[in-house]
Amino acid sequence: MPGKVTYTKRKDGRYQAKMYCGTENGVPKYKYVYATTEREMKAKLSEKTKLVNRGIDITSERETFGDWLEMYLITKQSSVSDKWYRAIRTNAKILEPLKDTKLSVIKQYMLTEILFDMANKGYSEKTMQSVKGIAQGVLELAADNRAIDHNFFKNVAIPKAKQEPEHRRALTSEEQAWIRDTPHRAQTAAMIMMYAGLRRGELLALTWQDIDLDAHAIKVERSVSMIKGKPHIKEGGKTDAATRTVYIPGKLVNYLRSTVHNPIGLVCPTVKGSLMTETGFSRMWESYLNDLNIKYGNWADCMQTSGKCPSKYAPIEKPFLIPRITPHWLRHTFITLMYLAGVDVLTAKEQAGHADIKTTMAIYTHLDEKYKKKSINKLDEYLESIS
Repeated sequence: MPGKVTYTKRKDGRYQAKMYCGTENGVPKYKYVYATTEREMKAKLSEKTKLVNRGIDITSERETFGDWLEMYLITKQSSVSDKWYRAIRTNAKILEPLKDTKLSVIKQYMLTEILFDMANKGYSEKTMQSVKGIAQGVLELAADNRAIDHNFFKNVAIPKAKQEPEHRRALTSEEQAWIRDTPHRAQTAAMIMMYAGLRRGELLALTWQDIDLDAHAIKVERSVSMIKGKPHIKEGGKTDAATRTVYIPGKLVNYLRSTVHNPIGLVCPTVKGSLMTETGFSRMWESYLNDLNIKYGNWADCMQTSGKCPSKYAPIEKPFLIPRITPHWLRHTFITLMYLAGVDVLTAKEQAGHADIKTTMAIYTHLDEKYKKKSINKLDEYLESIS
């Protein structure tokens, strides 16, 4: 606890005080306080004495939110997976406006403004929750270390996003044809995800020995997880339900029969035949999308290329003219195709490897609403045509 603090008037007319703030590793710590008037000095000393009496380390007042954010990220690196850590670092960049703000002047509205800006830009509620969680975690760490005495971000509310995040959707018949008709190193992955519904981790661990083309079946018994960016095969899948036998359609069987492969190797390996990393898969997928974009994009209306389709290898930025198809879309396509084929929801759950039938039911219910409405529209069109 600080004793009585004296202050002096300097030659430049300002007042200066030296406050004792305890010790660190046996070394005394002091805080210098400055004021332009004697009255201001007394007020500052009174305020800082109260903080010291509450156990606040006032020598940390000049530390910024960015300083403590870096410490927070260090603590997270050792307690979460590599994938989660990279996601946290990515979302932490959104808090850049707070980086140089001193802890002593942090206020609740500062995070609120950032979140409202995110909502206006169409960020999902999940991303906003993540950013809020990071900001709260930073101040919680600072409070635990007595750099501040209150987490000002604790009760910040998440605003409603102005735009709903894009939902996973099934590929149209035309887009499914793109996948079937465009050779690429990623085509096998795309075909299996679209016609067997495998998750990316299940796909990367799949071997040709897991596929019985005569029985039209794929055994899903392993999956790949990423640890510090490197792939590791584990027995089983995302859940117990993920271990399953998927019965595949003839289109996929015929495609796989025509694919040159190592009968005992991985189905989707690197060019060297080894397990693919997360980064490697992403690069392969981006290359595939670029091929699809060049082949199926409507370049005739593209002003940037003067209406000409660019070469794949042209060193120019190519605008993306087709939807950015994701592996999730392909898996959703598989479930949608089962629905359209009349597969019952329990079988669909088992084939998709859902742990909870509610997940499958939610998709089937959504498709019911969509296609029943479409059927009624056909009735309207018919009645209009005969009136």
